[in-house]
Amino acid sequence: MASFHVSAPPTAEEAVRELASGAPGEVAVLAGGTDLLLDLDEGRARPARLVSLRNLPWRTVVWDGAELVVGSTLPLRALETVAGLGERHPALFEAVRAVGGVALRHRATLGGNLGRSAPASDLLPVLLALDAEVDLVGPGGARSLPVDRFLRASRETALGRGELIRAVRLPEPRPSAYLWQRVRPANDISQLSVAAAYSPSDRRWRVALGGVPPRPVLVPEASTPLDGPAPSPAAVAAGARRIAEHPALVSDRRASDEYRRGLVGVLYTRCVRAAARRAGAAA
Repeated sequence: MASFHVSAPPTAEEAVRELASGAPGEVAVLAGGTDLLLDLDEGRARPARLVSLRNLPWRTVVWDGAELVVGSTLPLRALETVAGLGERHPALFEAVRAVGGVALRHRATLGGNLGRSAPASDLLPVLLALDAEVDLVGPGGARSLPVDRFLRASRETALGRGELIRAVRLPEPRPSAYLWQRVRPANDISQLSVAAAYSPSDRRWRVALGGVPPRPVLVPEASTPLDGPAPSPAAVAAGARRIAEHPALVSDRRASDEYRRGLVGVLYTRCVRAAARRAGAAA
C-alpha cells in the first residue's frame, strides 16, 4: 500500500476546500472506508491525500414529519437499530440487514454506498424505489438530486469536483420489500435483487432492479400493471413478464442473462406480494 496523508477537517467548508484542491485521483474521501481500504490495499486507488469525514456532524437520523433524513456518515448499524425503521421503511431495513455482517455495518455508511455506485449494492435499488433524494454540498453551495439522477454507472455519479454527500432524504413511509439472490449469503454480493414500494400519496408502485450493470435501475414498465395497493394476480403476472424483458438483465462475471431472466420474475412476484401485505396491514 502506498503512503498517503490523512486529514479530518472539522467543518464541511474545510472538507470541501481540501477535496476541491486536488487533481482527479489525488484526493479521496474516507467515510466508513469498507471499500476504500480494499482499493488502497490492492492498488486500485493511489491517492496522495485522504479527507476523512469523521469530524463532520453528519452521523444523524431524523424523522421530520413523514420524511426520514439520514446523515451520510451514519453507520448502517446505527440506521438498522433506529426505532420504527422496519415498520415505516421495511425494504430499507431489509437492505441494510443484507449488507455484510454486523462488524462491517458498524463502519459502512449510506453515503459511502451512494458514492461508490456499485451495481450490486443492496441499498441503491431500495433508495430508487423509495424516491430518495441526495443532499450535496460543494464549492458552489448546496443542491439536491433524486437518486435516479445521481447514479450514473459503477463508481460514477453526478458528484462535481469538491462535492460531498451530506444526507439522504426519504419523502414518506412506504409499504415495501427487498429480496436478493447470491451464492453464499454471508459472503457474496447479489447476483440480482428487486425492490418494490407502494406510495400512499400518489397511489403508484415503483420497482427497481439491482445486481445489474452498469447501475441499479427503476423499471417503470414493471410498475404500471400493478393496480392499487393490492394488485391482482393477473397484474403481478404481467409485471413479472415485463421485468424479465428488461435490457439490464445481461451476462457478467456474477451471473448469465438466462439465469437472471429466469430468476427475476420470482423475486419480483414475492417482493410485490410482500409489499402488498404490508400495505394492507398499514391501511
